Amino acid sequence: MTRYGLVIDMKRCIGCHGCAISCKVENNVPNDIAWNRVLTVGGENMDTPAGVFPNVRMSFLPLNCQHCENPACVKVCPVGATYRDEETGVVRQDYGKCIGCRMCMSACPYTGVRSFNWEEPKYSMEHAVGDADVPAHQKHVVEKCTMCWHRLARGLEPACVEVCPGLARHFGDFDDPDSEVSRLVREREHMQLLPEMGTNPSVYYLV
Repeated sequence: MTRYGLVIDMKRCIGCHGCAISCKVENNVPNDIAWNRVLTVGGENMDTPAGVFPNVRMSFLPLNCQHCENPACVKVCPVGATYRDEETGVVRQDYGKCIGCRMCMSACPYTGVRSFNWEEPKYSMEHAVGDADVPAHQKHVVEKCTMCWHRLARGLEPACVEVCPGLARHFGDFDDPDSEVSRLVREREHMQLLPEMGTNPSVYYLV
């Protein structure tokens, strides 16, 4: 068995948003939708610190689907459109089955990691970008981070991991005790988001 996931080093994240941009391009994500975001832990607005100079502080929290081991979204989907791939642990979305009820969005405790296409997807460019194996986006369906499923199928890392200039993002198999991600969570202080929800996310943050 395999349980793919991410380890994100918050001490190394510089808030460049490269992960968010690479995700959008690689997956041809429509306008006004983001699968991967970088939140600012600081002031009220993006990239603003908390406090008063010179006593200010700011850090960054990259956020995408947490690919939970016990996903709340899967339990409520009435048609099996959102499901956990048992061979990899990746939580996936089948656009062909999705009926647009948005139950998965309501059940997910991680606000904003899923998006709904209310209209036909629109793009800033006249032609598609990203990988040719990415499924076409559709109207009236829910979509989210796929952990770059098309890249995993070819033995590649997710695009967000590959482009991170601060080497803050790490990808691997948590079921392999010798993998880099297993070693990092074993050796470093870390956290998961909303552990009290019992979803057991496959994204760990080094603090």
